[in-house]
Amino acid sequence: MDNNNNELDTANNDAKLVSEHIDEQGMQHDEKVLEKTETKNYAESHNKKTSRQKKQIRDLFTSFSSRRKRDVKKPRESSIETKFIFYLNILKKIPFVILGDKIKENKGSYENLKIQLKQARIPISYEMYISNAIFYSLLCGITGAIVGLFMAYTLIAVIGLPEQITQLTFGPSTAWLLQFKKLFIALLIIVFSTVSLGGVTYALFMMYPGFQASERKGKINRQLPYAVTFMYAMSKGGMNIIDVFRALAKSVNTYGEVSLEMDSIVRDMDYFGHDLRTALSNACAITPSDRFQDLMYNLLTVIDSGGSIPKYFQDKSESYLLKSQTDQKGFLETLGLLAESYVTAFVAGPLFIIIMGVMMAVMGSGTTTMIYAVIYGVLPVGSVMFVVMISIITPSEMGEPELLPTRAALKHDLPQVPDNLQQQFDENGELIEESDEKVKQRQYYEGFIKSKKELNLKKMLKNPLAPMFANPLVSAAATVPIALLVLIIPFVLNMNSIVTPAQLVEFIDDKLVLALFIVLIPLAIFHEIKNMKKKKIENNFPDMLKKLASTNETGMTLRDSIHLMAKSDTNALSKEIKKIWNDITWGLDINDSLIRFANRLRTQVITRSLSLITKANDSSGDIGEVLIVAARDAASEQAMRRERSMSMMIYIVIIYISFLVFVGVIFVISTTFLTEMAAAGEKMAASGSSGGFLGSFDLDAYTQLFKHAALIQGLSSGLMAGAMGEGSVMSGLKHSIIMMTIGFLIFTLFI
Repeated sequence: MDNNNNELDTANNDAKLVSEHIDEQGMQHDEKVLEKTETKNYAESHNKKTSRQKKQIRDLFTSFSSRRKRDVKKPRESSIETKFIFYLNILKKIPFVILGDKIKENKGSYENLKIQLKQARIPISYEMYISNAIFYSLLCGITGAIVGLFMAYTLIAVIGLPEQITQLTFGPSTAWLLQFKKLFIALLIIVFSTVSLGGVTYALFMMYPGFQASERKGKINRQLPYAVTFMYAMSKGGMNIIDVFRALAKSVNTYGEVSLEMDSIVRDMDYFGHDLRTALSNACAITPSDRFQDLMYNLLTVIDSGGSIPKYFQDKSESYLLKSQTDQKGFLETLGLLAESYVTAFVAGPLFIIIMGVMMAVMGSGTTTMIYAVIYGVLPVGSVMFVVMISIITPSEMGEPELLPTRAALKHDLPQVPDNLQQQFDENGELIEESDEKVKQRQYYEGFIKSKKELNLKKMLKNPLAPMFANPLVSAAATVPIALLVLIIPFVLNMNSIVTPAQLVEFIDDKLVLALFIVLIPLAIFHEIKNMKKKKIENNFPDMLKKLASTNETGMTLRDSIHLMAKSDTNALSKEIKKIWNDITWGLDINDSLIRFANRLRTQVITRSLSLITKANDSSGDIGEVLIVAARDAASEQAMRRERSMSMMIYIVIIYISFLVFVGVIFVISTTFLTEMAAAGEKMAASGSSGGFLGSFDLDAYTQLFKHAALIQGLSSGLMAGAMGEGSVMSGLKHSIIMMTIGFLIFTLFI
């Protein structure tokens, strides 16, 4: 019995071992099968991905080829430029096709870039943008490799390696590297050039959206106070908040980037079906301006709580105007710091270097190369850098505003004879007989066209300088040819007597200054006249709005108020107000008359204010409060401009004083120290001695060099003064002309 039990246990154990062995073998088999399956699936997935990319590239070429075949029928698009764009577009898509999946897999790394692209309003997906960055980086890298190869060949084969490199020594174990020295240096130059150009290009691509978003932020913050005033005026007139947003979104020419932000809100509601709350939340999420974000978030709270929207916009308008004044003070402090830095770095600094260079050159321990570099390089380049820096940080007005649309179509262009009244010819080229009525009507048109041409000619002859007053740069069309004649004619007449470069410089020196004055003086005069007229009008414009507001409060309509001012005002705006009234009496409505007034003057303040008034007049006849608000905004902007002019006046005076010190010092050096050195050299030469370094001393060359230094410093300092004082390089031309005249006369009359 026991034996049977033992045999049974042994059999069970054996069966268990066999079962475990079979299970183990089965698991191993399953693992092998699974591994083969995974490998097969991975291979299939990889093959599918590769085939998909190949298909995308093939489809890309096919689509472009088919498009090209369709476009071949158009002769306009068979040019070299079109072919270049065609192939460039193909190449730009290839990195996206190859790397698109990788970019999407790492999309978390590009979240900041995605936000910046939206904030900058760059209409491209982040995947395609990165693809373009990679493409152009590779293109620039290849260009860098070619440039590096050329530089390496020039340095090694043409110029030759410096002695410090050719005399390098290594230990016995590494001495074999010396035979590949030129190859290593060439590879180093090529790699450095490739990585530099490619890396810088990629870095610029990555930085550009952030820079563009920052630019938009500044523009939004500058225009936001006036946009909030616009929304206050519209809501005060009874317009609902959505219609206010629509009106502001359509005023892109007046309110710039703020209108574009509002346009995104309106588009969210109109095309994507979002409600107002969702649209405002989306706008807050992508706007680059923290002030605009704060405005929209608080507006949501006011809407939810049932508060007064006009009162909210009124409070915000006043708050943003105060912030603008605070920003103005910080900006003026920055300008003051830049002015002090400029005087130190590019007036006092170059003067010190020039003095030291002259001393070293006269003593024979130096050359004039440093002096030439400072006068012809450091002075102009440094001044341009400062002017560009000031232009970047200066809050701009977005240039000259575009024309506002009027409801009445007033055409001032030269008319044409209608097609139905023109002469008709048959197939043989003979004139088809016409009715007397048609001939009579055509003669009426031709007579009117002739009268119009005569009238335009009389206007041009009566005031031939009108285009130059409207755009001072037009004067260059007349002055530049005259300046070229002043340079070319004397040169041609005296060409045979000019042999050396020194003689050429001496001959053309004064004539070049005269030609420069011929170009700059008319340009400065026309600009200043235009600027003075603009300032007079803008200074009187707030008073005009206040008068309109006060007469409106007495119960007079806007039309009657304009009529009263047209009869009584005698300031700089009186002529323009009379033109407004003439437009009204000739049948135009008040809004079109005011818009025509804004289009004639083309200034940001007037265009913005009159756009606000006309829209408020359309939405509600009660515009008394709107006139008061518009007058306040215009007066506030004029006050900030006056504050800038007064604050910068002291720095303009400092620039004048520093220029006079600069010219005075180099004049004293020329008339005393250098004159004595030249006289000593002449005495030593007369006594038969070589004179050493004094014997080769050229007083005329130094005098001419210092004269050029005075002229360049005068031109640069004047432009700097205009950029600081009035925010315009053109306004600095008058300062440049004054300083250049002082420097020219001192070195011409007294030396």
